[in-house]
Amino acid sequence: MTDLTGAAAETDALGADPSAAHHRTLTATAGGKSGAVPPPGCPAHGTAVRLSGLEYQQTPSELYRSLRREHGPIAPVLLDGDIPAWLVLGYPEVSYVTQHDELFARDSRRWNQWENIPPDWPLMPYVGYQPSVLFAEGAEHQRRAGVITQALEAVDQFELGHDCRVIADRLIDGFSGSGVAELMNSYAHQVPMRAAVQMCGMPAGAADTEELVTDLRISLDAAEGDDPVAAYGRVGERIAQLVADKRRSPGPDVTSRMLLHPAGLTDVEIVQDLISVIAAAQQPTANWICNTLRLLLTDNRFAVNVSGGRVSVGQALNEVLWLDTPTQNFIGRWAVRDTQLGGRLIRAGDCLVLGLAAANTDPQIWPEAHVGAENSAHLSFSNGEHRCPYPAPLLADVIARTAVETLLERMPDVVLDVEPSELTWRPSIWMRGLTALPVRFTPAAQ
Repeated sequence: MTDLTGAAAETDALGADPSAAHHRTLTATAGGKSGAVPPPGCPAHGTAVRLSGLEYQQTPSELYRSLRREHGPIAPVLLDGDIPAWLVLGYPEVSYVTQHDELFARDSRRWNQWENIPPDWPLMPYVGYQPSVLFAEGAEHQRRAGVITQALEAVDQFELGHDCRVIADRLIDGFSGSGVAELMNSYAHQVPMRAAVQMCGMPAGAADTEELVTDLRISLDAAEGDDPVAAYGRVGERIAQLVADKRRSPGPDVTSRMLLHPAGLTDVEIVQDLISVIAAAQQPTANWICNTLRLLLTDNRFAVNVSGGRVSVGQALNEVLWLDTPTQNFIGRWAVRDTQLGGRLIRAGDCLVLGLAAANTDPQIWPEAHVGAENSAHLSFSNGEHRCPYPAPLLADVIARTAVETLLERMPDVVLDVEPSELTWRPSIWMRGLTALPVRFTPAAQ
């Protein structure tokens, strides 16, 4: 479910690493450190660009424009530690890479840079091979992804919408009397996280469910003083217990359907994939919700029409997927053999980073520089066999739409509590999300 969201991007952005340190790298700069010398003949030599700098983190569109202007649809870049890679910027090129697994595959053990990667490399959790759906290929990928797809297809969207409404109302009740709120942490992150764990069979409101939600928050987005590694360990233990419980007593939930699937996944495989599903459902969907609320609260095109939260919410959600997609870049694919792409020679084992945000605003598909948000041909859920399985984007839309509409219905006079220019983006070239969304509104009667 790569995204019950907007993307952890590919189906498989599902895969979460057990170390949990990776969750923090999503909100850390991917800038290279000076001093590392790229090996001769690699794409980093000469004109490669470090994916770093505050201006790039806050206005990534400037980075994509400059890279496209200088390099065309495929740009040589440097990841952390000056590790060379290719950033695929063009819409046709991203589509081609994701549709040709025989040329650009997911098994990272092909990477020709492993000898230059230190064990504590910040992006290791995203590229270190795991026996999971994230890195699976061919028949094994179809088996693992098929189980997830069928488990999600059976989710009742009306029931999910009702559950999300209950979750949203309960969260709003917690701050509606104050007249002010910070929506990123108290609302946008909370709705998809709670919806995902309930969808997987955790009982709403139970003490262990609340503990799981807390530990998921810490492991996905640790604050100062938090221990994300310990929190991730507790998440794994609780999901393993959930799987054991559902093995004994299955119910109408995603976990039970995965256990009962004829593919016969082991409990260990299901635990790993469930954690990935929940993680993928949370952060990208949370950013989708918050980025949409930001658009509705700052763009005059929506100001008159969103009273009650129903008129233009769908349009705003879709526009965000084009212009502020939660998953900006996805690492990655690895070349199976030497090949040509976008006029570049890609060597066997080279790493390709999928520039989903850059592709969505490719001037080749929007020659007049006007993105037509009314259509849904964006690549925010990726493309090809490893894209988000079909039901995941629909479920993500239910969660995000319900969260946005419920907030606007409950607080029709909500406005930003700061100037739009004061809002800041997380310092990441991977994910696109605000650090905070402070608002004010008429307090509800207590």
